[in-house]
Amino acid sequence: MKVLLVIHGYPRRYNAGSEVYTQTLAHALADAGCEVAVFTREENAFLPDYHLHTETDPLRADIPLHLVNHARANARFQNHHLDAVFAQVLDAVAPQVVHFGHLNHLSVGLPAVAKSRRVATLFTLHDFWLMCPRGQFLQHGLSSGEPWQLCNGQENRKCAVHCYNRFIPGVNPASETDYWQRWIGERMAQVRRACACVDLFIAPSQHLLRRHVDEFWLPAEKVVFLDYGFAAERYPRRARRTEEDFVFGYIGRHDPSKGIHLLIAAFSTLADNDDSRAAHDSHNARLRIWGRAAGGLTAALQRQAETHSRAASRIEWRTEYRNENIVQEVFNHCDCIVVPSIWDENSPLVIHEAQQCGVPVITAQHGGMGEYVNHGENGLTFKHRDAPSLRQAMRRAVAEPAALQRMGQRGYLGSADGKPISAKQHARQILGHYLRLTHSQSATRNAPTKQLRKPADEATP
Repeated sequence: MKVLLVIHGYPRRYNAGSEVYTQTLAHALADAGCEVAVFTREENAFLPDYHLHTETDPLRADIPLHLVNHARANARFQNHHLDAVFAQVLDAVAPQVVHFGHLNHLSVGLPAVAKSRRVATLFTLHDFWLMCPRGQFLQHGLSSGEPWQLCNGQENRKCAVHCYNRFIPGVNPASETDYWQRWIGERMAQVRRACACVDLFIAPSQHLLRRHVDEFWLPAEKVVFLDYGFAAERYPRRARRTEEDFVFGYIGRHDPSKGIHLLIAAFSTLADNDDSRAAHDSHNARLRIWGRAAGGLTAALQRQAETHSRAASRIEWRTEYRNENIVQEVFNHCDCIVVPSIWDENSPLVIHEAQQCGVPVITAQHGGMGEYVNHGENGLTFKHRDAPSLRQAMRRAVAEPAALQRMGQRGYLGSADGKPISAKQHARQILGHYLRLTHSQSATRNAPTKQLRKPADEATP
């Protein structure tokens, strides 16, 4: 079977969750005998827009990557030039299945292009980008109060006022808000048309599935739950390096939505004086932050840490790691992983990766995060977006390291052995969907044309 995976970025250029998942899936499908290709983007300011070239997966020479340059126009939701490049790749690859992972930084026109060639189409939902123009139900606009407030649902006017007001220069704010309201309305209409061209949606968490069906009204029969799969050979049980201090770890981007500022606030007050033994034990805790530096965002987080001089010396800023080396470079060097995201995370890969290796997780009892961690059973949870609640969970971790490690050994709750499903098993399940859809399409194409029965008043005597 020929499969074309479509994603808005691919390792090693981009290493967030959906990109890493797509690479894992590509490898597993290729191992299962599929002929796999990838359509993705790069951002090279020194190349012409929509320049297309082909290279191979950095870990697999048998998987071609078709990269379109999208360095300047990637804020558009619809891009006919990019649609045309995608059509060119479709014609060259001639896949039986196109599996979308994201359309952000690409074009919502891609599913229609695939459908026009009568190709089976799937879409894995990694966030809320179809439902929310910003993708996370976080308010991205100018605010005189606390930034990054949670949004309780998409409305065109509300999006314009709370997320797109930063694009309004203020010459005529009323008419400019009206413009963005119309723009968002057209964007949502185009997304609806794209969804109509998708044969099946895959949701990696029940939380994400419910929201897309209940709030976005995707047909329930077109959405299935299937959690991510993981390449077991990448994730052996970790060998924790002995250290005097208890070490918290954070993995990911230095983006506000990831809640690193919340984690720094909780860690910085971990050892503040009170009567608890946990606070006393916390004097010897460390926080290690792994991830690619992000200019001013990283600098602001470091300045936040420096306001607590005692804590700042115990925060270590580590560089980005290669995902295939996550155990050796990260998990062997921390006692637990903290996932402090302030948005409704879907099904964070880092939680699954940690559970695969027996590393306990501290995360919010919210969204897809709370779906995979039960407090006191396979990790600790805290109240979403609440630094004091996170601090209490971290203090318990320091005070009860043996109990925490036992929680980590429980791992993934969806299996008896504490491990998520393997990439091989996951690919087998994905292939089942591919085969069902391609057989259905083949049957539709080959079905004989039925003669329409004439109305009674036109029947031949």
